[in-house]
Amino acid sequence: MDYLTIKWKYWYSYLDVNKDGKISIEDVEECRKKFTDLHKLAGEKAKTVNVDIEQWWNTYIFRAGAGKEISVDDFVSILSADYKKDKAGFKASMQKCFEKVFDVIDMDKDRTIDLDEFVFAFRAFGHENEAVLKSVFDSYEKKKVPMKQLVDSWVQFVCDEDKSKKDVLLEAFKKGM
Repeated sequence: MDYLTIKWKYWYSYLDVNKDGKISIEDVEECRKKFTDLHKLAGEKAKTVNVDIEQWWNTYIFRAGAGKEISVDDFVSILSADYKKDKAGFKASMQKCFEKVFDVIDMDKDRTIDLDEFVFAFRAFGHENEAVLKSVFDSYEKKKVPMKQLVDSWVQFVCDEDKSKKDVLLEAFKKGM
């Protein structure tokens, strides 16, 4: 469990978009603004993407407490309880979580993520170190990474307790992503 706790704390830091030490509606707002600005979205497209982003946050991060502030301890406690209760159900939920978010990120809907989409997505979540982001993207060894591969790496990151497996995202967070 300790290994997952470490990874969940990194995920929490990823979700704390404005880096104020808590996850809140302000993080959602900043994420939506950055994402639409980076992609230069306007009108209906911006509105649709903003709704999708907020829905993702409410469903998978805030859950029943939509918009309520979440501390790192609360976040880890919620994930830990869900994981202990039903590992297979937890993994299935995380699979849906990452499929949904990557569906939003995949702006051209080709079911792959290129370097620009990858960098924009991470920047929308407040991660600006493009050298590290490029290094992480390059570790997938493709110019356009299939969404399934990205989803699988995130599911491994939040669900897999096996320290012996290479974890691309854990390595990236340790580098300062």
